[in-house]
Amino acid sequence: MYNSKIIGLGFYVPDNKVTNHDLSKIMDTNDEWIQERTGIKERRWIKEGTEDTSAVMGAKAAKIAIERAGLTKDDIDFIVFATLSPDYFFPGCGVQIQDMLEMRTVGAIDIRNQCSGFIYAMSTADQFIKTGMYKNVLVIGAEYHSNGLDKTTRGRGVSVIFGDGAGACVLTRTEDNTKGILSTHLHSEGKYAEKLVVETPSIRHWIPQILENKKEDTSYFPYMDGQLVFKHAIVRFSEVINEGLEKNNLSASDIDMFIPHQANLRIAQFIQKKFRLTDDQVYNNIMHYGNTTAASIIIALTEAWEKDKIKENDLVVLAAFGSGFTWGSVVIRW
Repeated sequence: MYNSKIIGLGFYVPDNKVTNHDLSKIMDTNDEWIQERTGIKERRWIKEGTEDTSAVMGAKAAKIAIERAGLTKDDIDFIVFATLSPDYFFPGCGVQIQDMLEMRTVGAIDIRNQCSGFIYAMSTADQFIKTGMYKNVLVIGAEYHSNGLDKTTRGRGVSVIFGDGAGACVLTRTEDNTKGILSTHLHSEGKYAEKLVVETPSIRHWIPQILENKKEDTSYFPYMDGQLVFKHAIVRFSEVINEGLEKNNLSASDIDMFIPHQANLRIAQFIQKKFRLTDDQVYNNIMHYGNTTAASIIIALTEAWEKDKIKENDLVVLAAFGSGFTWGSVVIRW
């Protein structure tokens, strides 16, 4: 059985920076309130009138990753696209990438696992490569949150958190079982689905409610039981990190770089302290980009690599927790 390894990384974020001060002009909030609760200073939001969408940003990130991999679009055998904010209700963004990059008629699937979407996407791609079905798989995480947020005081608890952006990587086949993705671990607990949710549009509700256009209907906007999510996140993060380490006979002291999903800086700091990791062993960028959901880990991974914080033979651990609830981890020997 083969292993899969990352050979190309890329990310793209919109130029438009939205600071906490900017948000204080449109809702009852302030920089201190936001930073204290989330660690976020600014985020990128797509500016109205520009071309960017989830698929467009994903394509831009993918081009960078493919070029850095030393490949061409014709070398890609399969596409896995993770997002909760697709351009269309259907079809998914994966097929748009195939068209935008003018690829061969390769297969494409979308992963709808929200904050843990990129972890699930990586695991899916890894299985295709391990079995020998594909050699080079393009994995993308992209989100266009800003157009679906309640940008009023009513929605401030959620809307200040999210940003737009995309990241991508190319996984390829290797016969060296000591390098690349060592293992992936996935979990879900659907009884908490309504604790972090967007209820509509859905097949049950979207047509009647859109036609009625009820301005006070908040079901179109993200809802989050923040305290419950935080409580479960710190437990599940720890469990799934330990699961990955134990699977590979490793300990926390072996971790060279831990990259958590950028949901909340306080969660990341809690996990860092619990595993006794130094600042040099953890990479966070939520302060600059906010929570970009399925894009957050791949953007952070790419940035860390660009800054030479990840080197040959480093043990890299990725972990995420989010809506569903779903959570997972990936253990990589770089």
